[in-house]
Amino acid sequence: MLKIWGRINSINVQKVMWTAAELEIGHERVDAGRQFGVVKEPWYLKMNPNGLVPTIEDDGFVLWESNAIVRYLFAKYGKPQTQELRADADRWMEWYSTTYAAKVATVFLGLIRTPAQERDMGAIEAARKGTIENLKILEGHLSGRAYLCGSEFTMGDIPLGAGVFRWYNLPIERPSYPNIEAWYKRLCKRPAYQKHVMLPLS
Repeated sequence: MLKIWGRINSINVQKVMWTAAELEIGHERVDAGRQFGVVKEPWYLKMNPNGLVPTIEDDGFVLWESNAIVRYLFAKYGKPQTQELRADADRWMEWYSTTYAAKVATVFLGLIRTPAQERDMGAIEAARKGTIENLKILEGHLSGRAYLCGSEFTMGDIPLGAGVFRWYNLPIERPSYPNIEAWYKRLCKRPAYQKHVMLPLS
C-alpha cells in the first residue's frame, strides 16, 4: 500500500493526497512536519535527506518532491496518455514551480503564518501584484478549455489547482479572471479536491 508522510495543511502534501484520491489509490498517510516532528528523525532523513514533506513509499520505492510524486503516481496508476499530453501537463507543473508558486507563497506565508506585527506588507503587496500579472497568462490559456490541457482533467491541473485555491481564499483583493474562475469552480466540484485541498488555510 502507498504510504505518505506529511501534514494536511502543506500544499505539497495536498497535491499528493489529491492525486491519490483522484486515481483511487489505496494509501495510508502519516502526520509529519512542523508540529508533528518526524522529519528530522534519522530514519526519516535516510528516506528524505531534505527533512521535508511529502515523502512516499510505494512497494519499497521511496520518492520525495511533490511534483515528482504526482508524475510518478499518474504514470503508474493513471490511464495511458500520449507523449504530447504528458508534456503539456508537465509544462503547467513546471510553470507552477517556476512562475506561480513563489509569489503566492510570499502572500500566504505573510498573511497566514506570520504574526501581524512581523509582516512585510511591501513584499506581500509586490507578490500579490506579481501574481495578478502571472495569472493573465493562465487566463488567456484557459480560454476555450475546461482544464489546463483541454477537455480532460490531467496531472497538470494538480499543482496549479492547489495553488489557485490558496489565491481565492487569501484575504486580499483580486481582479476578476472569468476563465480561471470557471476552471476553479470545476475543480471545486471534484470530491477529491473538496476533501484534500479545500481546507482552512493555516
